[in-house]
Amino acid sequence: MIDSRTAPFAALVLRLALGVLFLAHVGLKIFVFTPAGTAAFFGSLGLPGWLAYVTIAWELLGAVALVLGVWPRLVAVALIPILLGAIVTVHGSAGFFFTNANGGWEFPAFWIIGLIVLALAGDGAYALKPSPFSAPSGR
Repeated sequence: MIDSRTAPFAALVLRLALGVLFLAHVGLKIFVFTPAGTAAFFGSLGLPGWLAYVTIAWELLGAVALVLGVWPRLVAVALIPILLGAIVTVHGSAGFFFTNANGGWEFPAFWIIGLIVLALAGDGAYALKPSPFSAPSGR
């Protein structure tokens, strides 16, 4: 049974945690690897370098939208392809455990599950712009 009094706050905590994780992840691409370095890495994977800039923008916009609560359910679903791409291009061949050399696909898969849970659970309390198909939470 779901506790309808606390469930919106659980979704809020999940939404904030996912948003902060994406902010940290995109921050790594911007401030540590640099956008040009990230583009070079994408190129080394056989991907077009410009896709790195799209990915950086997608992650940044998605992170901010999650933290602020702007269409969170839709944003959660829209962020899943980035993580699937990371699994397919980088982490999948490294095996399951993220502690493996080159990091396995354990963490990105768990991150995807968190995004799916948020998409199913709802926008959470204090969403600035609830998803268009969400029931009002009263907060």
